[in-house]
Amino acid sequence: MALKLFRRKPGGNWIIRGKLAGKSVYESSGTSERRLAEAKRVRLEREILERECLGREATITFAEAALAYVEAGGSPRFLDRILRYAGPDTLLRDVNNAWVREAAEALYPDCAPATIDRQLVTPVSAVVNMAAEDDLCPPRRFRKRAKDRARVRWITPEEAEALLAAVRELQPHTLRPVALMLGGGLRSGEALRVARADIREATGEVWIPETKNGEPRMIRLPRRALDLLRAEPLPEEGPVCRTPKGEPYVLRENGGGQIAAAFAKVVAAADLDPREVTPHVLRHTWATWYHAATRDFGALMDLGGWKTPAMANRYRKLAPEDLADRLLARGWDFTRADFRAPRLVETIIARGR
Repeated sequence: MALKLFRRKPGGNWIIRGKLAGKSVYESSGTSERRLAEAKRVRLEREILERECLGREATITFAEAALAYVEAGGSPRFLDRILRYAGPDTLLRDVNNAWVREAAEALYPDCAPATIDRQLVTPVSAVVNMAAEDDLCPPRRFRKRAKDRARVRWITPEEAEALLAAVRELQPHTLRPVALMLGGGLRSGEALRVARADIREATGEVWIPETKNGEPRMIRLPRRALDLLRAEPLPEEGPVCRTPKGEPYVLRENGGGQIAAAFAKVVAAADLDPREVTPHVLRHTWATWYHAATRDFGALMDLGGWKTPAMANRYRKLAPEDLADRLLARGWDFTRADFRAPRLVETIIARGR
């Protein structure tokens, strides 16, 4: 039985309905023009028959695989533009490195390799990999454009003082996220999400319920970072990092870029290079500082939220012998002795009773 067209009322969109190769169909053609509706009906018939004869693996489209990926919880970020390029008819089996190269030339002709990797190669690879896990296509690897070079930049305690001075003078609303990133190793998006209820002022600890890898963690701030966080009274509730107007930031997936422009201004004012010193450099800085001060690699992994030693080592840099002393001289005590001392005194007094 072939598929047929009908419409409920004159001037309305044509509906495609019927049963073909055991598949029942009832869907709108999306058009009130008979000629266009007929073309869609013919194409739909062909797709159903091809799938029946050749199997789903041979006929599934990239658009169908992308929809399944998103419905399974995958990120839709950057997929819109790719889907507009692919259209409804690009078969998943045809999405290979050559197809990605052509898509890159069409969509991102003047972009850096890292941008192409992030906005094209990574989402395409995610869609195809999930489809491969469902046996809808063979597994395949997509070539990255950018070289995998570990970031080597971190800032010294002296550079940090210049940065903090510029923050206070030019962009004071960024002081709290900078304190959380520099003193606790947070990503910028994590810092912007910190709520008043997550901060334990008595112990200098901050609970991070939403993280990049999906696993909550607790961070421990040195006294200097906590003092910076409380330089102005904390709000009674809600996020503690606010816009210049005092409003909470509008958060988005993989967010944190909301402070990038303001951060670049204070970096330049501190005579540092904004191309080198980005907000994420503060996470590298924290890892380097923390390990230099404590020599506790296990705690570094736990507090930084890294699952493998290799990843933690990418953030921890080689540091000069005197870094711990220079940090301590400026109030960055990552051993947090001043937090432990009052509790120790209380314990001794309690035992004496």
